Amino acid sequence: GRARGGPGMETAAAGSCRLSLPAWWGLFWRLLLCALAVGSCQGNSVERKIYIPLNKTAPCVRLLNATHQIGCQSSISGDTGVIHVVEKEEDLNWVLADGPHPPYMILLDGNLFNRRVMLQLKGTSRVSGLAVAIAKPNPPQGFSPGLKCPNDGFGVYSKDYGPQFAHCNQTVWNPLGTELSYEDFDFPIFLLEDANETQVIKQCYQDHNVPRGGSGPEYPLCAMQLFSHMHAVTSTVTCMRRSSLQSTFSINPEVVCDPLLDYNVWSTLQPINSSGKVDPEKEVILVATRIDSHSFFWNIAPGAESAVSSFVTHLAAAEALHKAPDIHLLQRNVMFTFFQGETFDYIGSSRMVYDMEKDKFPLGLNNIHSFVELNQVALRNDSVLWMHTDPISRLNGSVEAEVRNLLDTLRTSSLGANVSLQEAAFSQPLPPSSFQRFLRARPIPGVVLTDHQTAFQNRYYQSMYDTPENIHMQYPEGLSPEETLEYVTDTAKSLAEVATVVARALYRLAGGANNTSAIQADPKTVTRMLYGFTIKMNNSWFQSIIKPDLKGILGDDVPQHYVAVSSPVNTTYLVQYVLANLTGTVVNLTKEECQNPEKVPNSETEMYEYAWVQGSLYPNSTLRVPYCVRSSVHLSKALSPAFELRQWGSTEYSTWTESRWKEIRARIFLVASKELEIITLVVGIAILVFSLLATYFINAKADVLFSIPREPGAGAY
Repeated sequence: GRARGGPGMETAAAGSCRLSLPAWWGLFWRLLLCALAVGSCQGNSVERKIYIPLNKTAPCVRLLNATHQIGCQSSISGDTGVIHVVEKEEDLNWVLADGPHPPYMILLDGNLFNRRVMLQLKGTSRVSGLAVAIAKPNPPQGFSPGLKCPNDGFGVYSKDYGPQFAHCNQTVWNPLGTELSYEDFDFPIFLLEDANETQVIKQCYQDHNVPRGGSGPEYPLCAMQLFSHMHAVTSTVTCMRRSSLQSTFSINPEVVCDPLLDYNVWSTLQPINSSGKVDPEKEVILVATRIDSHSFFWNIAPGAESAVSSFVTHLAAAEALHKAPDIHLLQRNVMFTFFQGETFDYIGSSRMVYDMEKDKFPLGLNNIHSFVELNQVALRNDSVLWMHTDPISRLNGSVEAEVRNLLDTLRTSSLGANVSLQEAAFSQPLPPSSFQRFLRARPIPGVVLTDHQTAFQNRYYQSMYDTPENIHMQYPEGLSPEETLEYVTDTAKSLAEVATVVARALYRLAGGANNTSAIQADPKTVTRMLYGFTIKMNNSWFQSIIKPDLKGILGDDVPQHYVAVSSPVNTTYLVQYVLANLTGTVVNLTKEECQNPEKVPNSETEMYEYAWVQGSLYPNSTLRVPYCVRSSVHLSKALSPAFELRQWGSTEYSTWTESRWKEIRARIFLVASKELEIITLVVGIAILVFSLLATYFINAKADVLFSIPREPGAGAY
């Protein structure tokens, strides 16, 4: 038995104890892979123990135009610094001079977020980033990071047209403007939207970073890391050229910036063929307003006064006028227009003018009889609404006669309403307005309605503080969301009065001859819109008037009105469907017919848009009563002609782009001293070297270490 089985048993025994070099390395790598697999499973939990993520933040991002880059960015791997809380200006001394642990990541009180402080921080290498806590209540002195002369250079006034009015030489419209949004910062700046997260940072600072006993704090210290690296640099010309080259020559192109774009929303009182051309003899009164806003931080643009007050009033006026019984008999049509991207050098209005000039729009510039624009209208003093006109075009006799008729009609329409219409000085230019882009193309009679005679009443223009509180929206305590939606505020009543005056004036301007007392804007509709566009989009009314596949746009966040680069944005969708709800009609069509109206006889799809909307909930049920809405509401491109023409360095059209980025995030953690980090690194390297040497010698002596002695007398063959 041994003669046959002995050698085989010996070989098996030896094989089980002695590994060849390839086998030994195979086992090593298998063990290493197992360790890595276990490590990856545990990695997330380890990271959670080390870092506290900040989830409710808004970054400052990079925007570019034909000549400049503005905004902020971090380094490619994020920027890190020891946290220091700055609640008064004296606290800056520690950051700028005294602190022994630079660079610092500053938690800045919102009341100190101003140009003077920011330029101090911009000029030092001791600051690696900034987290801004929202000031509550709003800064009483006002805060506007926008330009003193908004959209300067892109309106009608220039060296060739009213040079005395160019560059706000006569009227500085936004005197509180610090132009902070138009600075370029080479470190990241984030807004902290959640007071609880702000408190967590302050507590970490109190526990670890507060100097004690007259000396600096000891390690470990509380630190913050901000990631907001931007891909685009220099200007729109540079970034668009790079993106274009990538798209041309690369299989996987990497686009570094995108144009700001969206859609304008427009509708007419009497339906027109949206794909054809209106008779050149047909006159149209164009009513306009903007629907976008901006602030220092990305997608933080509440715009309660700068945008919402005007477009809500505009929507209410459209509803009131549509209820007049004889609108189909009016000799002039009325077009309701909501422009996107106006904050960034009139993107929406300049595109509509361009399309009209190139016959790419149903209307031509010659169809426009007159122009009425609603600007900021919620902060009226003593119920006064100011009428602004262009003094240069009024030097033309026929334009002057039409403008005078327009002003008189508005005044007449205000009789009996709690609105006092007054004319701004004849020698004063137009405020920043979409109307200016139309005047660049043709002398059109027009008026811009505002709550300010000269400088803006809005102390928070283009800022994160242009909130419902800024336009005095107040609700009793203890109301449910549904009760708040329906509660008619004083602000809603005030804006409804303005909408009533505008609707009555439009009726008369369009040729209406009947009594206008029945034309009345609904304060209840206005209060719903104010609630939905400034406080909570995800409300029962908005839910009922949109398509089922769009319900995801409502969300639970505070509404923002930034134009962005993906379109349509939430604001555009909602303005479109609110306008359709207020001015359209419910038609008796099935879901399939509503979604495919071209298959339905006499649907006139070139005149109307059809939408199958969710409808209201059945009582005590989660089921809805959907229905089909037919309206004359349409969308048109709000992309600057500069990108259509590939004129990225244009001075005629807006050239604003937004940089792309890989990730935006923020987190805090405890950081050890440099000495301890170096010691840890050195020890780690030493252990690695020792391990490699040990592995080498073990492998070299493997035949000795892993062999077993033969049994005495064992046979060998």
